[in-house]
Amino acid sequence: MPCHGPFSLPTRPEGPLCYNTRVGTLYLVATPIGNLEDITLRALRILREVNLIAAEDTRHTRKLLTRYEIKTPLISYHEHNKEARLGELLGRLGSGSSIALVSDAGTPGLSDPGYELVRAALDAGYTVTPIPGPAAPIAALVASGLPTDAFVFLGYLPRKASENNRLLSGLITERRTILAFEVPHRLRATLAAMEHAFGPDRPVAVCRELTKLHEEIRRGSLSEVRAHFESAEPRGEITLVIGAGDSALAWDEQAVREAVAQRMSRGLRRSEAAREVAAEAGWPRSKVYRLAEELHPEPVEGRE
Repeated sequence: MPCHGPFSLPTRPEGPLCYNTRVGTLYLVATPIGNLEDITLRALRILREVNLIAAEDTRHTRKLLTRYEIKTPLISYHEHNKEARLGELLGRLGSGSSIALVSDAGTPGLSDPGYELVRAALDAGYTVTPIPGPAAPIAALVASGLPTDAFVFLGYLPRKASENNRLLSGLITERRTILAFEVPHRLRATLAAMEHAFGPDRPVAVCRELTKLHEEIRRGSLSEVRAHFESAEPRGEITLVIGAGDSALAWDEQAVREAVAQRMSRGLRRSEAAREVAAEAGWPRSKVYRLAEELHPEPVEGRE
C-alpha cells in the first residue's frame, strides 16, 4: 500500500517500513570543465528530470543547459549566498523537490560550498547521490606523467605568502603526488616558492585550460617550468601536479624543529608532535622530544 501525507520516520519496529517518495534527493552532478561534450548521458537526464538546479553561477550553467535544450529552473548557490540559500534548499528537499547541485566546472563539492550543502542534507536525513564525471584534479593527475597510486589534493593554495610558505615547508618530504589549484596572477610566485621549498629538480606539471581550445600541459622540473612562465603569461584555469619528495632526503635538525613547531601550533602536545615527526623523519623519538622541549620549555606536561 503506498504511503501518503507528510514525511515521518517509523516509531515502531513492527510492520513494513514506509518511506514517503515525495522527499527529494540531492544529486551532485559533474559538468564539463571546458569542452561541453564532456558530460554523461546520465547527467543530462538528471538535469532534465530534477525540479531545480542549484548552480554556482547561473549564467555559466545556463550556457550548458541551452546547449542541450534543458529548461529546468535554476537557482544560485555560491560562497556569498550559501547561508541564505541553505535553508531554502533543504526546505525544497523536504517538500519533495529533487535538486541537482552543479559547480561552474567539474564535480561539485571540490573547493566550493557544495560540501556544506551535502553535509546539511545528510544530517537532515535526505538522500545524496553522486553523478560522476569530469574533475580537473583527476584529469590533470592522469595526464601529468607523475605517479597516480597515491596523491593528496590541497584545493586552492593560501593567498598569503607566509601561509603558503608554511604549507610548502610541511610538504618537503611528502611522498605522495600533490595536486593543487592556482590562479594565473599567482602562478609565478607559487612556482618560485615551490622551487625554494622543494629544490629546482622536483618534477611538476602545470595543467592549464584542460579540455579547452588552448589546453596546455607544461611538464618538467620546477626550474624549467618556472622559467617558461616567466616569459609566457599564465592564463586560464590552472591545476598543479607536483611530484613526490625524495624519500631518501635526510632531515636536518632545523627541518625537525620546524615540523615539530608546525604540529604543536595545530594543538598537538609535545609527545604527540614528537611521535609523528620521529616516524616521518626516521629520527629517534627521544631526540625529537628533546628538541620539542627546547622549543616550548615553559609548560610542564604530565607524565607521557
